[in-house]
Amino acid sequence: MPHPRLIILTTLAMIAFAGNSLLCRAALKHTSIDAASFTTIRLISGALMLWLVVRISRGSAVGKGNWLSAFALFAYAAGFSFSYVSLPAATGALLLFSAVQATMIGHGIWAGERLHRLQLVGLVLALAGLVGLLLPGLSAPPVIGSLLMLGAGVAWGIYSLRGKKLGGDPTRVTAGNFLRAVPIAAALNVLMMARTSLDSAGVGYAVASGALASGIGYAIWYTALPALKATKAATVQLSVPVIAALGGIFFLGETLTIRLLLSSIAILGGIALVILEKQKANGTR
Repeated sequence: MPHPRLIILTTLAMIAFAGNSLLCRAALKHTSIDAASFTTIRLISGALMLWLVVRISRGSAVGKGNWLSAFALFAYAAGFSFSYVSLPAATGALLLFSAVQATMIGHGIWAGERLHRLQLVGLVLALAGLVGLLLPGLSAPPVIGSLLMLGAGVAWGIYSLRGKKLGGDPTRVTAGNFLRAVPIAAALNVLMMARTSLDSAGVGYAVASGALASGIGYAIWYTALPALKATKAATVQLSVPVIAALGGIFFLGETLTIRLLLSSIAILGGIALVILEKQKANGTR
């Protein structure tokens, strides 16, 4: 793949991933749509868009998804939506990313991976940043929203780990998982029917989140991913919380607090140390 095209595709994918946070927060803050409906519409839109991408692409025909991965996908999407009822976009993206990486790193340790000295330093730094972000205070994020987003991150980490084991064409597998997650989300909507609230703007945000930020975003990412080295693929995702923070400031009128800034530097810097040292130890540069 030509280098300029790789840069463009990777940048678009990261913007799309950060866009999910911005679209969800905008919908739940500025429109009347409820979190359960946003989740369902997002998953339906994502499933339809990914199905369309699979139909017109010439990728591998291997991979269909499965129900366990679909449930993890639903848990991520639901926790993501409900957390953004109260969390700012930047804080939510940072908490989500932290939980995803903690899940992946924790699984590696559980599977027998040994952390080197700099990785331990990075892990301690990231944990200190997370604790600093969540400590009680005037600028601390809401507890319930924070816990929901951390749970969403753990669910996405599990989903990612399962995807590595199952193999197959990632776009096709993701499409299958989105499709299976739809009835689970619909069941949540039925349970929360008394709180259902819809408006055209909220539905539009949810469709954009599902079809564009999720469906097209994942398709672009999976197109670029084979051309990226492991280190670059892992570290480039550090940009997502940063993009979400900038988007929150410019588009949603959010403020960047000193607590969030220092926590972001500690968390993202610590995770970067863990990732880079791991790849260096594996001989991938």
